[in-house]
Amino acid sequence: MNNNYKSGFVALIGRPNVGKSTLMNRLIGQKIAITSNKPQTTRNRIQTVYTDEKGQIIFLDTPGIHKAKNKLGEFMVSVAENTLKDVDVIVWLVEASDFIGAGERYIAEKLAKVDTPIILVINKIDKVKKEEILVFIDAYKDICKFAEIIPMSALTGENTDALIPELFKYLDNGPMYYDEETVTDQPERQIAAELIREKALRKLDDEIPHGIAVAIERMKERKGNKGRPGIVDIDATIICERDSHKGIIIGKQGSMLKEIGSEARKDIETMLGTKVNLQLWVKVKKAWRDSDFLIKNFGYLDEE
Repeated sequence: MNNNYKSGFVALIGRPNVGKSTLMNRLIGQKIAITSNKPQTTRNRIQTVYTDEKGQIIFLDTPGIHKAKNKLGEFMVSVAENTLKDVDVIVWLVEASDFIGAGERYIAEKLAKVDTPIILVINKIDKVKKEEILVFIDAYKDICKFAEIIPMSALTGENTDALIPELFKYLDNGPMYYDEETVTDQPERQIAAELIREKALRKLDDEIPHGIAVAIERMKERKGNKGRPGIVDIDATIICERDSHKGIIIGKQGSMLKEIGSEARKDIETMLGTKVNLQLWVKVKKAWRDSDFLIKNFGYLDEE
């Protein structure tokens, strides 16, 4: 390792649905965090690793900072805000706009209390005219003390390559925390559960997705016979809050559940590099988002 090797921890923060997970997946080069057009997609702090010859960056993709409406929401906001204390650089994503709403001002108030370098990313510039970008930069430049301001599109990749060099600029020399093949600290079971939840988020009505969780009941590799490749058997349960939601998730003659399972299976096979036999069930757990026991059981509470 060279003497100028840099490493450190970088938080991706912002309001729900601003593109944090899309940016992280783009930088890492593969899907780790799920994405959808529904807000509050990410529920836990997801850690991914970027490594090149210059150094190593550990990204923490946090849940969107928003006004909590239940215990799960309170946990999500707590995870995002506590992450600010643990990192070397903060990347704050906002949408390409000159309107600074209450949500952005709330985040700015939180950031005013930290000494960490803050890089503002103005995301989704693919949706605006080029001449408007300078207007958006001017609108945001005084709301907080920024080390850098970078306009980009995480979706198309436009100008995303400008971020990594800027991050290294603000990191100190340090060790390689993970081997160079590591891209995430998330267990395969958890990623599989999140990929299933992503497909449900994309296909179900607006009022249902926030009330679902996915539990992996079984994940076991079955070795192939006579030189044939193996297969991974996965049994998973989609948890919802109402009986009426269960019927919608299953769909007519099981059609919706089959669609969710089919699309999730393809992504899980890509992640695992092998064939997958995915079986899905649906169960009702009323008001699980206000139950400490159930929230923790579904992996959304810290052990501490």
